[in-house]
Amino acid sequence: MTSEATLKLMQWLSPAYPVGAFAYSHGLEGAVAEGHVRDGDTLSDWLSDLLTHGGARSDALLLACAYRTETAASLAEIDDTARAFCPSAERLHETDLQGAAFCRTTAAIWDTALPSLTYPVAVGHAARLNDIALDLTLNMYLHAFLSNLVAAGQRLLSLGQTEAQQRLNACGPQLRRTVDAALSGTIDDLFGASFAADIASMRHETQYSRIFRS
Repeated sequence: MTSEATLKLMQWLSPAYPVGAFAYSHGLEGAVAEGHVRDGDTLSDWLSDLLTHGGARSDALLLACAYRTETAASLAEIDDTARAFCPSAERLHETDLQGAAFCRTTAAIWDTALPSLTYPVAVGHAARLNDIALDLTLNMYLHAFLSNLVAAGQRLLSLGQTEAQQRLNACGPQLRRTVDAALSGTIDDLFGASFAADIASMRHETQYSRIFRS
């Protein structure tokens, strides 16, 4: 893999790439409103659960499956599974709208033909088309996922910049285990058991005061 490919992946997953990730909290805002996430310790627990049982783990597996598939029909089936696996309307909008923005922007810049896909499926498919290594793509995708939630935590909690980065850094070992599971897994290994996050995303849909779209 060339440095050019690595830089391309860094650009795709940068906060500056216009997918609107900053507007979504993946249910975290609902969890904060209900008192499930109150401080740095409970935020770390929340992120660990997402990596082990929740959306971060399922996103990684969907990305890997999209990367490995060789036919348009299989890619469409994986994308349909990604949509069906979303536990709430807001989580569906989150992955659908980010994915559409990613495909639209990437196609405009690199003239890469991409159908409208959910976000992890789009990133996995684009990485394959651009010969970017799957393990690097998974590591950087999950790091961007967690970084966005840590940034959301800074806006929702009394969490300083240094502590926020300490919390993000502490996710490293679990992140690598999630990557390893995605590298060796198949679509049959897809599951979700982070029920608090799923319920928080459902309740967020009718939350009275909110700053995030999910």
